[in-house]
Amino acid sequence: MSKRHTQQRRHGIMQLLQAQGEVTVEQLVTTFETSEVTIRKDLTALELSGFLLRRYGGAILMPVELLEEQQDEVLSKRKLSIAKAAADRIRDHNRLIVDSGSTTTALIKQLNRKQGLIVMTNSLSVANELRALENEPTLLMTGGTWDTRSESFQGKVAEQVLRSYDFDQLFIGADGIDLERGTTTFNELVGLSQVMASVSREVIVMAESQKIGRKMPNVELSWSQIDILITDDQLNHEIKKQIERHGVEVVCVG
Repeated sequence: MSKRHTQQRRHGIMQLLQAQGEVTVEQLVTTFETSEVTIRKDLTALELSGFLLRRYGGAILMPVELLEEQQDEVLSKRKLSIAKAAADRIRDHNRLIVDSGSTTTALIKQLNRKQGLIVMTNSLSVANELRALENEPTLLMTGGTWDTRSESFQGKVAEQVLRSYDFDQLFIGADGIDLERGTTTFNELVGLSQVMASVSREVIVMAESQKIGRKMPNVELSWSQIDILITDDQLNHEIKKQIERHGVEVVCVG
């Protein structure tokens, strides 16, 4: 069985769980026409990822309280601080783009008290986090070609969809930040990030300080395209001043 089929089946299991609250191994074997051993492996993997709790003969959805506690443990304190600072800049009824990435995904949990948001994303992880919010925003997806490296949709279709809209803010992460050039990545698929920035009035980069100074071959966004960098308070003061000379507001949070 290919990795893609495994991911699709596990996504299907989670959809059933969200609809029913619990599932049995017997039900899943019938639904997905596979073996009991395979289903038990799926449930074990999903439990290890924190999505569900195993019960005799099946599984139940992870209780919200436990899920939030586990997510807080997994996400670093720095990422949570960055996410909270980013959320403070979002007003009710704003139109947002949230790019794929663990730091940007951390932002979603902070949006529950915001009203009337419209959020476009190219990330299934971000989309699932948005759908889990009690105060669920209007969700838009770029579509496009699935890129396994970035775990997001990319390509011309996604770019065309984005160009049909305009947005108040883009929240985007970074693999690395070159002090001279801007945000950098090993991924050559930077076209969508460029379009995201072009259709957004304000571009906010969310990145931990350890990524600053990390040079990679491909420039994702130049400093001229970035309005705000939100990072943690471990950033060297001289480096902060160097970035600010590019006309970027630098926010350091503890």
